Amino acid sequence: MNTAMEILKNQLSPEHLDRLLVLKNEEVNQFVAYAIELCEPDSVWVGNDSDEDAAYCRQLSIDNREELPLAIDGHTVHFDGYYDQARKKEVTKYLVPSDVVLDKKLNQVEREQGLKEIRDLQKGAYKGRRMLVTFFCLGPTNSPFAIPCLQITDSAYVVHSEAMLYRRGYEEFKRQSSNPSFEFFKFRHATGQVDDRMTSVHYDKNRVYMDYTRNTVLSVNTQYAGNTVGLKKLALRLAICKADREGWLAEHMFVMRANGPKGRKTYLCGAYPSACGKTSTAMIPGENIVGDDLAYFRVIDGEFRAVNVEAGIFGIIQDVCAKGDPVIWDVLHAPGEVIFGNVLVKDGSPYWLGMGEEIPKTGANHVSPAWTEGMLGPDGKPTTPSHKNARYTVRMQDLENKDPDWDTPNGLPVGGIIYGGRDSDINVPVREAYSWAHGICTMGAMLESETTAATIGAEGVRSWNVMSNMDFLSMSVGKYLQNNLEFAKDIERPKVFGTNYFLKRDGQYLNGMLDKSAWVKWMELRVHGDVESLDAGYGMIPKYEDLKTIFKNTLNQAYTEQDYVEQFTVRIPELLGKLDRMEEIYATVGDTPEAMKEEMAAQRKRLEALKAEKGEYISPLDLA
Repeated sequence: MNTAMEILKNQLSPEHLDRLLVLKNEEVNQFVAYAIELCEPDSVWVGNDSDEDAAYCRQLSIDNREELPLAIDGHTVHFDGYYDQARKKEVTKYLVPSDVVLDKKLNQVEREQGLKEIRDLQKGAYKGRRMLVTFFCLGPTNSPFAIPCLQITDSAYVVHSEAMLYRRGYEEFKRQSSNPSFEFFKFRHATGQVDDRMTSVHYDKNRVYMDYTRNTVLSVNTQYAGNTVGLKKLALRLAICKADREGWLAEHMFVMRANGPKGRKTYLCGAYPSACGKTSTAMIPGENIVGDDLAYFRVIDGEFRAVNVEAGIFGIIQDVCAKGDPVIWDVLHAPGEVIFGNVLVKDGSPYWLGMGEEIPKTGANHVSPAWTEGMLGPDGKPTTPSHKNARYTVRMQDLENKDPDWDTPNGLPVGGIIYGGRDSDINVPVREAYSWAHGICTMGAMLESETTAATIGAEGVRSWNVMSNMDFLSMSVGKYLQNNLEFAKDIERPKVFGTNYFLKRDGQYLNGMLDKSAWVKWMELRVHGDVESLDAGYGMIPKYEDLKTIFKNTLNQAYTEQDYVEQFTVRIPELLGKLDRMEEIYATVGDTPEAMKEEMAAQRKRLEALKAEKGEYISPLDLA
């Protein structure tokens, strides 16, 4: 059997071999050599941090027809297979050693069994192809947050996407390699057999396995970026484990800058399940975005600090329109690097659902290169011109409203944490927790999202999603909560807030789409103690006079007392019903922290007392 060095020397050109050897890392050499031996590529290309290498991979994706050029310079479109349009929970599993017990809520397979399965599926998968070896970084480079990553793939689209979404990491490998405790994440992806549209044929044999014991993700027979761009949610699972070992936090959160009076800058982070307003909050007009999806938290110089893990946005494009999303809209229509995914293309222009323009009735899309309105998919179901999970990929540096300090190595001081859910009849639009523990336990840990008419299944069903991170936990819910409760306990921690943009009356929303601007302004003022609040029994809520002023100054619109009463009425029966659901859920979590039980009990006691004093539905005007 050849040694790793023999395999590398036989397969790599002197230039590309030298690119590996200067890293002076045996783990890198072993991982690359094993991929060569297993996947059997025709050639191997090793990238560094140069602009030339980035341009090479972008052009290779076009040459390989993984991306197709569009009319606007720099814009391309990528199509995934009909059955490869999203993350597949059922085939995304942790590889768990036989002597380890992992939380039963987590999808898993015995490690050796899973490794054998993925090896068999990846065996010879690179025959006739070029193996691409590239280096990226999670978090800013030259930073205490930085996690170097090694990606191996046969897909230039994957590399091009990562080049837009993450910082370059080759020099970061060099910087950290001298550290005896150097640790990095590794990803090996194989597209598998493809059809004439360059999409994976054996989607039924799609596998995405995470070997958290080796900081490794392995995926096969898939092209969808959520399964192949390893640094995204797959790496989040590895980062949660690493954070647990090292005493920091990896969260599914945006980071934004709220602009206060006299030029004050206040940084807020927010966790929102899908369709609950996460991206629209991060991109509020007049504020500044730092990142829209993932954040790392560390204590640095005695401050609670956060970074955007990424350097770009892989966003859902449905309903992105000129009026509601002007910054993104402008980027998507200006020359520059943009990858569209699974949209409709007609005469070189992309179209998507909810864009506010007439959509052609024919074109190329994820269903067919000759799609027509009314066409049924391979499964016999009606199809849409653009997929509901269609995407766009852009760089942070191209956003006009980016915070100038979004990439600062030591992160940004966090003033507030927001947990945003979706419900039609329970929570007020914005409220503040009494304490860090109260916020973590009754806002983050009790986060729910209500299904909509656009969701498959019954409308109005509430889905529990602890801190919007349930799908990505690599440990028990109880341990994850305990880590959050204990983090940064020796310093001043951010205020915690809850939001809900989806209250209804008679089927109509009580909040306007832009009202979130006012809620964010109120949170910014509360972080600094500039306005008072009212005790609503499950958190502190705004006073009418303050909201009236904020709506006038921020949105130039009137905010009536009737609006206030309808939106901020305390709904005791519904709040107690939510507590009933949560107590039932956490009774199944064996390691539920005592603080969680105490906060739920205290919340019930406060609400029962408020009910006895003021009734079941309490106007905020009666709380003064």
